[in-house]
Amino acid sequence: MTEKLQKTAITPATHTTPPAKFSHGVKKGNILQVAGQVGFGPAVPGQAPTPVGPTLREQTLQTLRNVQSVLEEGGASWEDVMMMRIYLTDTGHFAELNEIYNEFFADLKEAPAARTTVYVGLPAGLLVEIDALAVLG
Repeated sequence: MTEKLQKTAITPATHTTPPAKFSHGVKKGNILQVAGQVGFGPAVPGQAPTPVGPTLREQTLQTLRNVQSVLEEGGASWEDVMMMRIYLTDTGHFAELNEIYNEFFADLKEAPAARTTVYVGLPAGLLVEIDALAVLG
């Protein structure tokens, strides 16, 4: 009989508790799924999360840092990421997003992952959301 792998919820100390019954990340075996992250700054007890700023640059950089926090909490790094999905609210932001993305990952030897970008509606004030799938080892 095969031993069943346990799922472990991942929530970095810098993140707020999600508003519904989900985790910022879930690890099972060597798989780590990072839930969609947005450009909220570090959690402040007693305060609702808010975007770090109104611009795509501010929000994208913070969103990538938030994804990275979940990866690190789960024992992963960008080198372990196989797939990223980016959700934008405005088709006009695609070129700027790519510039920010390329700058953020400039030190990596290879592209960080396969990537899909789609356009969606997000809560007021949010411009971008990113999730990631990592395979450790």
